Formats: sequence, structure tokens, C-alpha cells
Amino acid sequence: MTEEQQKIVDFIKTKSKTKFYFNDFLEVFPDKGPRDVKKILTAMVQGEILEFWSSGSTTMYGLKGAGKQSQAEGEK
Repeated sequence: MTEEQQKIVDFIKTKSKTKFYFNDFLEVFPDKGPRDVKKILTAMVQGEILEFWSSGSTTMYGLKGAGKQSQAEGEK
């Protein structure tokens, strides 16, 4: 895991919620643009550290397997 990816994991673990909007991660890297942050998040999804969650109108990110939604959908 890269240092940037670890910052995201640490950020998630300090919060009480389990799903985050893309914009939530922009505050983790105030010196980076949205495109750079998106690349980090995409690599984490591909590496199965994070997962997408969609309500149909909104896409959010969360740690893989964390939260009530993954259990409700039968994910492991």
C-alpha cells in the first residue's frame, strides 16, 4: 500500500461513517487536484482495498467489506 493509500485508509478509520463521497477525499489531499485523487481511489478499488457503493443516483466509496450495506447485499 502506498503512503497516499494509507492516508485514505487512516482517514476512513477516523470517521464514524462507512461510505464516503468522492469530495470527502479531496480534503485528505488539499495539494492535489481531483484527477490525481481519483487515480488514487481507482487504484485502491482495483486493488480491492476500497469498493464502490451506489444508491442508484450517487456513487460512494468504502473499505471493502465494511458497513451494513455489504452484508445486506450478501457480499463477503
